Amino acid sequence: SYENVNFNNTRGETMTTELQTIATANTGDLANTGDLSQNPAAVYLAALAPSSRRTMEAALDTLAAMLGDFTAMTCPWGALRFQHTAAIRAQLAERYAAATANKTLAALRGVLKAAWRLGLMTTEDYGRAADVANVGGETLPAGRALTAGELKALLQACADDPTTAGARDGALLALLYSAGLRRAELAALALADYNPETGELVVQGKRNKQRLAHVVNGARAALEDWLKVRGAEPGPLFLAVNKSGVIRQGQRLTTQAVYKVLAKRAGEAGIETVTPHDLRRTFISDLLDRGADISTVQRLAGHANVTTTARYDRRPEAAKRAAAELLHIPYTRRG
Repeated sequence: SYENVNFNNTRGETMTTELQTIATANTGDLANTGDLSQNPAAVYLAALAPSSRRTMEAALDTLAAMLGDFTAMTCPWGALRFQHTAAIRAQLAERYAAATANKTLAALRGVLKAAWRLGLMTTEDYGRAADVANVGGETLPAGRALTAGELKALLQACADDPTTAGARDGALLALLYSAGLRRAELAALALADYNPETGELVVQGKRNKQRLAHVVNGARAALEDWLKVRGAEPGPLFLAVNKSGVIRQGQRLTTQAVYKVLAKRAGEAGIETVTPHDLRRTFISDLLDRGADISTVQRLAGHANVTTTARYDRRPEAAKRAAAELLHIPYTRRG
């Protein structure tokens, strides 16, 4: 059956008059048949890395709600045409920061390509519908970079813990910082990924891209201390530890558990909340501050584009602050 795309959101509120005007339905068999192999959203999400699926499914849910009383899995993606996607872009630009809007547009293009590949759209309709430009604008990266004192306090909190968890968490924090790992990359590490002779660590990054990290200095010492406790049993590099300090062999530390480790150690260190990505951000920022070539830092961080790495560079901000301090403000303190 062919149904008009209903431009109501999940609260039953109609979209703007302008959007209603340009959003007219087009034909396309978009009914959810229950066969996920023919569902554009399911096919698109299945092709993504596990760490990206939840984020992009949420983006598709946002788009589906803009189009009507749909979810990602029930939305008639194959019926969308350029007038619909142009209207969607306009709404995203109004409602969200540029980074969020563009991430959502990336999900839109991905599900449209899946609809085309499944034969739910013609090549011409797909090309036109997907031809929407990104939203302009730039925002500062979320999160923060740690000071040297905060990093030292975090590691000291682990060193002060004589339990098995203290050794594990010290190595975990040291690797997150010294190798700039994402939390999913850290959780996925296996003992076999580390070469104790060379200090090389094979990291499975996004989109199945592997890279080599080099575990050196204090990070290497921290990892060696953990391995003495962990043992040589094959399996995940970082294992769960119960409240009694007993290592649960074979039970991989989850990404959520990594978050909890940082929250616990930050509380013990008496510093602000720290996320795994804050340590990754600090890794990139510190390397750039110390004069490392940005292309080298890009490869170490596993970024696909050097412009992503450049967003973590604090040097331009330091230069702007120095320039601002050249100004003399003739203000006299009161009292």
